[in-house]
Amino acid sequence: MTAAPPDVGSARRAFPPGFVWGTATAAYQIEGAVAEDGRTPSIWDTFSHTPGRVDGGHTGDIAVDHYHRFREDVRTMAELGLASYRFSLSWPRIRPGGRGPASRRGLDFYRRLTDDLLAHGITPVATLYHWDLPQDLEAAGGWPERETAYRFAEYAALAAEALGDRVPTWITLNEPWCSAFLGYGSGVHAPGRTDPGDALRAAHHLNLGHGLAVGALRAALPASAKVAVSLNLHVVRPLNDRPEDLEAARRIDAVGNRIWTGPMFGGRYDEDLLKDTAHLVDWDELVHEGDLTEISRPIDLLGLNYYNPTVVSAAPADAEGRPREDGHGAGAFSPWPGADGVAFHRANDDLTAMGWPIDPTGLSDALLDMHRRFGLPLIVTENGAAFQDTVSADGTVHDPERTAYLRRHLDAVADAIEAGADVRGYFLWSLLDNFEWAYGYDKRFGIVRVDYDTLERTPKSSARWYSEVIRRGGLD
Repeated sequence: MTAAPPDVGSARRAFPPGFVWGTATAAYQIEGAVAEDGRTPSIWDTFSHTPGRVDGGHTGDIAVDHYHRFREDVRTMAELGLASYRFSLSWPRIRPGGRGPASRRGLDFYRRLTDDLLAHGITPVATLYHWDLPQDLEAAGGWPERETAYRFAEYAALAAEALGDRVPTWITLNEPWCSAFLGYGSGVHAPGRTDPGDALRAAHHLNLGHGLAVGALRAALPASAKVAVSLNLHVVRPLNDRPEDLEAARRIDAVGNRIWTGPMFGGRYDEDLLKDTAHLVDWDELVHEGDLTEISRPIDLLGLNYYNPTVVSAAPADAEGRPREDGHGAGAFSPWPGADGVAFHRANDDLTAMGWPIDPTGLSDALLDMHRRFGLPLIVTENGAAFQDTVSADGTVHDPERTAYLRRHLDAVADAIEAGADVRGYFLWSLLDNFEWAYGYDKRFGIVRVDYDTLERTPKSSARWYSEVIRRGGLD
């Protein structure tokens, strides 16, 4: 990641020299062109084409057509002054079907994209997996099967060999909690399965895939390249200090956070997690000799995706099985295997269009906690909000709520830095309005509005504000 020199003299609250300002996107949410140049279906193609899975019956078939309009989007990034752009590679575009040789045409798209970014002075950051597992691998069992981790490492090697001369920073997984527990536990994300044992198996194999991919990347990339992972670690807060509420928080921390950080940074699964979930999966059979050594390969950066804290208590006896206010639409099937008897609460009633509470203190708390526990340089790899933006008669797009949200969260990042956290960059989610997974096109996260009928792009007032933050190198 490379930062442009800021105009720090005009910033009220300046960020450290070299701090990287960027935005982020994901392939299935923006690319479209789902059947072009050899790309095969992903689990999200299948899921979105299944009636009742996505609001409005929407799909990512066209999305915002970034595949054909990427040069326009890169020009917009350059006009905003972005130093870096985090995007994801489409596994079924690069390695159709998830096996076999790489697709030259698929790789050529990412070569063109990265070349255009570099030509505009924007440093590319590539995420290998943002949830678009090739459907052929899901048909063979998906992430609950060990073989998927090996196929992921092979794909990582192919991508690194092709793009390693252009991309200096690589992220293995984006939010594996969502992949495992929303995809295989609650079923609200692709592939839409609802087996708590499979969700835990998927979690272990995502961990294993991460470790194997780190090894594959190290073997293929220049020594100067950086390797990272992006986790949506939950800022878990008990509703009260009652012992039963503290126990609820422990359970959620185990299956929300430590199921990733334990093996990745400590080479172990914590005993309380194993005990909580022993009735759902045989860990001795699942975890093979050498797995934890593989998973705990050192990385260079740790990415945090943050949107809101997770407030929990012990559930009343009559609340078992009811839909939970966890912000993930869990419904009748829980994305928290082994954490029965937990109730979820909103942190406050200051909500985004997603119904997510706005609480910037969780971001500073998470960054400081990660700094103290893991000692790695940190990057905020996602942070942003959906609001109902207003299009004025003259075509301008005003989104003061988003600007206020971003200002407060950047203040929280600055608070963490001032308290000692080594935070190297901030990637706003998202550059563009896009396909918002199971919500379809109803929720808009972008700082650039997309008219879904014409695909015309219009930077919102928040984009202009963020551009000024970048120019100043901090908050005015």
